[in-house]
Formats: sequence, structure tokens, C-alpha cells
Amino acid sequence: MNYSINEVAGKFGLSAHTLRFYDKEGLMPFIGRDKSGNRVFTDTDLNWVAMVCCLKDTGMKIKDIKQYADWCAEGLQTIEERKTMLADHRQQVVKQMEALKKNLALIDSKIAVYENPEQAEKKYGLLEKKNEQHY
Repeated sequence: MNYSINEVAGKFGLSAHTLRFYDKEGLMPFIGRDKSGNRVFTDTDLNWVAMVCCLKDTGMKIKDIKQYADWCAEGLQTIEERKTMLADHRQQVVKQMEALKKNLALIDSKIAVYENPEQAEKKYGLLEKKNEQHY
């Protein structure tokens, strides 16, 4: 099945402009064009767009995604480079997740204080004092 750029944009919550930008930056080297020059996406292309979005959403830089795309276009001889790049990126994502979990725990503890302030005051002495500004 074929998809227009607007259909793909809608599926991924992106703008058509963003997809065009990704294509111009070389992140989508496999995307075909119709007779009018419009981008035409296949089901396989949707998998590739999902990967580009995944890498971007997890903090990989555009230049590194471009390198990954270039290696994919080169074929099987670059599998080790791709595997290493993704393994390194995975480590960064795990670190981000650990930091987010710590931050979430702090946010949850503050919400708990606000949900039951009297009990929190008794247990932890955490109530903010009147006329003091706290976060």
C-alpha cells in the first residue's frame, strides 16, 4: 500500500514539513516519488519513519541519524557499525530513563504531600509554612 506525506505525517503525529525536512537531511534515503515528484511511502517506509522518530524522540542527533541511514543504505557490510551505534544509544536512553524515574519519584512525593497534607506534616514535617514561597 502507498501513503502520501500527509497520511504518514498523521500516522506519526508529525507535520508534512518535518517529514520533508527529514528527507532533505538524508534521513529517509529510501522514500520513492511519483510521476509528479511527490513523496510516496510504502509499508516498509513506515517502518523506517518509525525508526527515525524513535531515534529522534530518544535524543539522537540528526547528524547521527543521518550516519545510521547512510550505513543502512550501504548494506550488510555496515551491520557492526549500526549495532554499535544503537547499543551506545541504548545506554544513553537507559540513563535518561533512570533520571526520569528519580524525577518522577520526587514529583509523586510532592503530589502525595498535597493530597494528604496533615498526614505528611505529622510524618515528615513537610508542610510549607504560611507566607513562605515553595515550589
